[in-house]
Amino acid sequence: MKQNLTVQLDADVIHRAKVLAARRGTSVSGLVAQQIAEMTAADERYQRARESALRMMAQARERGGRNWSRDEIYDERLARYGS
Repeated sequence: MKQNLTVQLDADVIHRAKVLAARRGTSVSGLVAQQIAEMTAADERYQRARESALRMMAQARERGGRNWSRDEIYDERLARYGS
């Protein structure tokens, strides 16, 4: 079921939207509906990807990595590449 939504825009924006809608063979309402549908779909994809990434990070196991200090990294680079 579709419902109405009232939006207030500047007169210039409305004029340009009408021109764009005419070029695309649709209405201003159609343009707005399409943009909102695309934005909400993109947000849903982002939220699913974020949740998936967070789940993977939570399930990741420790790899036995090492935590280097800034001084250790700097000393290693000096030893490798010289001063």
